[in-house]
Amino acid sequence: MLVAVGIGPGDPELLTVKAVNLIKQADQVFVPGNVAKKIIAPYRTDPVVLSFPMTDDEDYITRCIEESADIIAPVAKTGLAVFCILGDPNFYGTFGRLCEVLDRKYPDIAYSSVPGVSSITAFASFAGVTLNGGIEITDGSEKASLLRMKVRRPRETADELRQSGYTTFILAEKMYMDGQKIYHEDELPEESAYFSILYAGK
Repeated sequence: MLVAVGIGPGDPELLTVKAVNLIKQADQVFVPGNVAKKIIAPYRTDPVVLSFPMTDDEDYITRCIEESADIIAPVAKTGLAVFCILGDPNFYGTFGRLCEVLDRKYPDIAYSSVPGVSSITAFASFAGVTLNGGIEITDGSEKASLLRMKVRRPRETADELRQSGYTTFILAEKMYMDGQKIYHEDELPEESAYFSILYAGK
């Protein structure tokens, strides 16, 4: 089993309790560089440092991800492998690309992720600003997805968004709370709880 764990923006005290527990319990911990190694040092001192370069050379990035998958796979096949990622694993991270390689080369390996404090939410505290209303988050590329919070009429909202080219919808209600639910586009309810987020993808 492979679990990708978000380790936050830099302060070791911003790791979640769940993240710390998994890091301590893992048969082996992997990190994508020395910054991540330093962040988890209070909780684990023996991580394997993998190469996930910050470069525009796509061929080189692909080779490094393939090599990392080969290193992680033997541990994940027989025990608990934990991959620590700055911020949140699924928010502008390398975990998605690693999963693509695992699906292709090691389809028998199960994986999941544990959320972490992302740079977006950390920024608001660090800068002393409050973010309310609509905000746009982009890395400069074409916007391919949208998150809408507090969606009370998800099916109606999805119908409206289809007119703007969105085709994939996932609704999450009461995440990590009692009564949590997830719905896909063919099962969106007419109404949803206050604690809800609708994902729309193109």
